[in-house]
Amino acid sequence: MFLTIKRRWVVMGAAALCLAGAACFALSRPDAQTVSGQAAVPASTTDWGLSFQTEGAPPIGNATPEQLAQYGAYYLGDPAKKTIYITFDAGYENGNTPAILDALKKHNAPAAFFVVGNYIETAPDLVKRMVEEGHIVGNHTFHHPDMSKIADAAAFQKELDDLAELFQQTTGQELPKFYRPPQGKFSEENLKQAQALGYHTVFWSLAYVDWYTDNQPSHDEAFKKLLPRIHDGAIVLLHSTSQTNAEILDELLTKWEGMGYTFGSLSDLPGLTA
Repeated sequence: MFLTIKRRWVVMGAAALCLAGAACFALSRPDAQTVSGQAAVPASTTDWGLSFQTEGAPPIGNATPEQLAQYGAYYLGDPAKKTIYITFDAGYENGNTPAILDALKKHNAPAAFFVVGNYIETAPDLVKRMVEEGHIVGNHTFHHPDMSKIADAAAFQKELDDLAELFQQTTGQELPKFYRPPQGKFSEENLKQAQALGYHTVFWSLAYVDWYTDNQPSHDEAFKKLLPRIHDGAIVLLHSTSQTNAEILDELLTKWEGMGYTFGSLSDLPGLTA
């Protein structure tokens, strides 16, 4: 189970590789464009993608905030407020999460951890700590499949329900209704399915290549990606398996605070409804 999930996690990282570049391939897809040049929610399967055009400004996604809002989905918070929403994808535990939680606690920074079944099964104490320290634990599905390939509504729901059930058995609490599609793969139908189950789909507006555990970026490389591109309302995607993230998070949060940013919870996203 551990090895299977880990390999899938690398695949997810490869799908998100475009986030580290100045532009992302997804915006050039015919099914992701409108006449005005603004991106539309694709009817067919696509990968979540971003185009960074102006330093310090929110990137353009391959669906606009307004289009995603129809499905209770987000990739950006309020672009007029200096608030950052920190999120982590957690497919397995390799010893870096305690330091990450320590840094978040030091800065009183709420975060969201999108976990899979393997994570809850193998690191229940860390999941409980996340909850106890006020963080959101979100649904990243039980097995981390490509959900866009699951056409059957019952099968789609089972991936989410099984994770939610395991979380409740482990913590005694209901899983918050936030969902992140594995590998960032989605379609309009996926957004509708998640919404029908009461979930808010959460993408991201900033990430960098931090998922290769055997080829971690240096501290300087990480800062060069995460500081110039931070922006108002950013939903930041990091990976809890990254040693670099564990080592720099305290300093990174300090630098963001020095730039005038505060840290918000996904539960405070603008227009959020239960």
